Amino acid sequence: MGRAGVRSLRQMLLITVSGGLWAGCMALGGGLGVDAAWARPASDRAAVDFLDAVDFVDAVGGRVLCRWQDPRLTEVSGIAPSIRHPGMVWVHNDSSGGPLLYGVRLSDCAVLATVTLRGAQARDFEAIASGQDARGRPTLWVGDIGDNQDSWPDVQILKVPEPTRLGNVVARPRTLRFTYPDMPHNAETLLAGPGGRLWIVTKQLANGSFYELPATWPKGDVVATATLVGSAGPLVTDGAMAADGSRFVLRDYVDARVFQGNPPGKLRSRSALPAQLQGEAVTWSADGTSLIIASERDNRLIEVPLPMPATASAGAAPRETPRPSGPPGNRSDTAPSLTGTAVLPPLVWTLVIGAVLATTLGVTEALRRRTRRRGRRQPSSS
Repeated sequence: MGRAGVRSLRQMLLITVSGGLWAGCMALGGGLGVDAAWARPASDRAAVDFLDAVDFVDAVGGRVLCRWQDPRLTEVSGIAPSIRHPGMVWVHNDSSGGPLLYGVRLSDCAVLATVTLRGAQARDFEAIASGQDARGRPTLWVGDIGDNQDSWPDVQILKVPEPTRLGNVVARPRTLRFTYPDMPHNAETLLAGPGGRLWIVTKQLANGSFYELPATWPKGDVVATATLVGSAGPLVTDGAMAADGSRFVLRDYVDARVFQGNPPGKLRSRSALPAQLQGEAVTWSADGTSLIIASERDNRLIEVPLPMPATASAGAAPRETPRPSGPPGNRSDTAPSLTGTAVLPPLVWTLVIGAVLATTLGVTEALRRRTRRRGRRQPSSS
């Protein structure tokens, strides 16, 4: 191999290393719930450009609906469809974004509404859900439920009627303070079923859990206690109930899983999601045949089609959607037998990426030293 070939190979390996380092850092820093500034690329825009160049979205049959340009939308970590305003979704930023909701048009990502939740702490907004409450009124529920240290004595759900008009709106939400029956938990998922029935899904490295909130909110400043109803799997970053309440979806940094019925539900399908900087938002398309996902520090709003079992009747057998090639996953003891790269949790992928990086760096260094030795052996021209 000549010098030009070695140089080209080295450049290709360095590109691979850069992409691998980015992916590993994002999976580890984001997956562990740590605001790991050291793990972030120098430019989020450059990282998104890298994802576009590799075209992870097309690899799972998805498409970019639009890209928001509003500088306020920097850390989108929750998304829910509007009930009153078709073609629009409600989003919010993570903990640094303040008590604000934004109405975003799906066709072009334009911000059509800004809702200020008066009196809300916005300690760590992590989830939003929409639907109709027990009286049939279009409602938004916001989960101030983030707790990266598992230390808060109680967390909050904010309930506000969905605004009838767009533009700048100020709303005063009703607040439900609640705690868990065992210990504090970090959570990033809020599910809202018909009649305003609510569930929280905790985010844990090994295995999160479903907790149901009381059907009737206590009056005053009483702290309610959620009820444990089942296991949810590791590193759940968001979820959403279908409009008819028949199914719900949970996402992590790699997969989307669709379940039949109310939580904990029955697993119907598992699909790969395209790579995002920190994927923490998911909701359903209007027709229920695809998912709409968003990410912190990533301006793309992405639509991902669902496999047939996610939209078919309960009698259909679960299967996988096509996905990028990779090592087979392991079958879960509680899930149907599914194969594909997305079965591996992000922490496992972090370890795999680390092993690949170590090998790649070793090969690169060996090629570099070999090239230097050859250069020293060549006689100098007079």
